[in-house]
Amino acid sequence: MATTVTGTKPLTKTGFGGGPKGRGPNGNGSPKRNGHRDAFFDARSAANRYRIGMWVAMASILMLFTALSSAYIVRAASANDWQPLRMPRVLLLSTALLIVSSITLEFARRKLKSGEQNAHKSLLVLTTLLGLGFLGSQLFAWQELARQGIYISSNPHSSFFYLLTATHGAHLLGGLAGLGFLTLRSRVRTDDELAATKSQAQTDAVSLYWHFMDVLWIYLFLLLFFWRQV
Repeated sequence: MATTVTGTKPLTKTGFGGGPKGRGPNGNGSPKRNGHRDAFFDARSAANRYRIGMWVAMASILMLFTALSSAYIVRAASANDWQPLRMPRVLLLSTALLIVSSITLEFARRKLKSGEQNAHKSLLVLTTLLGLGFLGSQLFAWQELARQGIYISSNPHSSFFYLLTATHGAHLLGGLAGLGFLTLRSRVRTDDELAATKSQAQTDAVSLYWHFMDVLWIYLFLLLFFWRQV
């Protein structure tokens, strides 16, 4: 009796989305949805990713300073040994420097958006110098207080002054590092659209952080010298 041999259907290796021989839904190794690249892997979505990451970082910093501010207010309200500090005049200069630096950085961000690379780079350098000037003026303020015999352990008010200004200064160094990165990156000219989009997103994120540091300092300045007059 004759035996009929039926052919077997060749096996195919299915991928993540059921496509043949691929890890992506369409089997070609790149995650796509409806023929479009997944937004997470699209360089044009970098702006949202950088902004979200920066908002998360700022939220954690805000919680830290909220806790320190709460401790400051409670301590000031309950302390009999609380002594007012005579504001070092150089702090007015440092505040002005930081405000101007936010303005120059915002102009730098807009110059990049309009494609004016040289102006963008020059404004980044100027912003960095203003930021360094702010930190230098903070050190001068500490020296002025030290000449008055006011140190971190002198009284509760001075302790919080050194703690809050030092913590803010440390976070501002992070902003200066971001500015340094943007300055180095600005030296590399590219006509690639995706690279330009990523560059703009990075600049937006650093600008957001720097403006946040500016507003935070103004808040600390008012808290330290104008919230409670004794």
